[in-house]
Amino acid sequence: MQQEMAQREEAELRQSHQKPRSPEGWGLLLVLWYLAFYKPIITEGHLRRKNIEFIFIRFSAWQYAGCDKLWAGLVTTLCDSIRHHFGALPLSVYHVMGTRPRFASGFSQKEWVLKTGTCLKLWGMLFVLGAGLSILLVALLVPGIKDHHALKVVGSAVTSLSGSGLALGAFSILKNLLISEKQKIERLTNSEKFTSQLGFMSKVRNEVEVLVDFLAFMEIFERRRLRVVLEITSLDICYPEKVAGVLNAMNTLLSEANTPFIFILAVDPSVIVPCLEQTGCMKGLADNGYLYLNRTVTLPFSIPEMGARSRLRFLEAAIQTREDLMYRIITSNVERRRAKCQGISVVPSQQEADAKAVRCIHEAFHCLHNSTDPLARYLPTSGAHVRRIVNTIPITLRLLLHRAGTPSTALPRAAAAWVVLADQWPCRLSWALQCLEDAWQSRPAPDFGAQSLWSIFQENVGELSSLRQPLHNVLSLDGDPELFQTFLASDFPFTARDARAFLGVTVNLDHSIRHKMGLLRGLDRLQKATATPVSRSVQCPH
Repeated sequence: MQQEMAQREEAELRQSHQKPRSPEGWGLLLVLWYLAFYKPIITEGHLRRKNIEFIFIRFSAWQYAGCDKLWAGLVTTLCDSIRHHFGALPLSVYHVMGTRPRFASGFSQKEWVLKTGTCLKLWGMLFVLGAGLSILLVALLVPGIKDHHALKVVGSAVTSLSGSGLALGAFSILKNLLISEKQKIERLTNSEKFTSQLGFMSKVRNEVEVLVDFLAFMEIFERRRLRVVLEITSLDICYPEKVAGVLNAMNTLLSEANTPFIFILAVDPSVIVPCLEQTGCMKGLADNGYLYLNRTVTLPFSIPEMGARSRLRFLEAAIQTREDLMYRIITSNVERRRAKCQGISVVPSQQEADAKAVRCIHEAFHCLHNSTDPLARYLPTSGAHVRRIVNTIPITLRLLLHRAGTPSTALPRAAAAWVVLADQWPCRLSWALQCLEDAWQSRPAPDFGAQSLWSIFQENVGELSSLRQPLHNVLSLDGDPELFQTFLASDFPFTARDARAFLGVTVNLDHSIRHKMGLLRGLDRLQKATATPVSRSVQCPH
């Protein structure tokens, strides 16, 4: 994401020749000036900006597991991080004098409009304050007028009234500067109203809306798009009701049409799904936690099992955390700096690989858009599932291109078909892959890889039918069974060798489903083995 941010920044600078601004140094005075006297306007030029800045926020659910409402910790972390990123003073001034951005009327490219009302009020108050001070000074200093108490009273009253308005504004800014949004929410959670939720959610939502409007204001000031990326970890070691609360808070923050938030949810589905099914948030979803996750997550990324090289890299990373081996990191940094000074670069090969990946991605999307291609008829009708497929295909193709020994079927069309297969029939595909893995372990024949995946599924479909009760929730994720047969039997006859090649790059398939199937299959076979009596023939010694 940081590389994407840097590339977009360079491309936007070459196109518009406008450098982005930052609320630091002289930029802080400029943003305060705009906050006080100008209204931001969302123009067509701003909507066409491609440069973006990601604000990364890490939220460890375990650190807030002791509080009554875990989602309140998520909101306070969000507010505190944004305040720390932009500074307390701009956010405090926005609370008092800021204006919510509005869309431009017509094709005007003017991004800032003067606050006429605010300027008139300020000049009026300054004029009245100056007049009051003048009257008061005349009444106090000019001989012959000192004895007129009425003039002193009028001067004092005018000065006090005009000065109180300015003092009240300064006091509001100072109050917001000293009391952060995090402290406000924590004060609400400690109050008696929190237990009954009387007006609590509306106040929290107001604080979040102010943050969203402030981010929209800063987008126009900085001349780039802003996205807040919240990385949520350690959620799978919390209590079930707290897990549901955090996911509900995520859905609340993402409910707006143009929300600036991106959530990266790093969890183990095999732990999260039972937690969700134990709470009351599954009402209306047939108590199926998998359906809830599918409707919440728009880009699934299930990390495949580690290969040999990945395990070695993981071991090397673990070794580098040792203080007595830190010199290796320093040595690698010195070598990297030396290569940079000597002009050694790998950018051309990286650009060539990216260009190849882009061509493959375009070809895969063309297969989805082509109405004459059989793949188009398998696209889901749900918008969320279509977004999942579109988001997953580029990642799958890039992983395929980076793997050594890619099979001949790893074409863009085949990769797109495999992604659709994993999205539409996760249970049946997981069952076929588990049966393939078991068969490969028991009889790794050389010609076994040519067997079709559909024939493997047909050979073991009876066993899947016997396990339909414990796999009920997973089976409900699948689409039309007849379409599954047509997909694998005629349109896309993947072989066992193809399945093993694609399995290493399948990121949109929950691998915990396959592991659960393997466990159930092993237990079922063990029960059948113990239930079947073993006959023994005893030979007579005579």
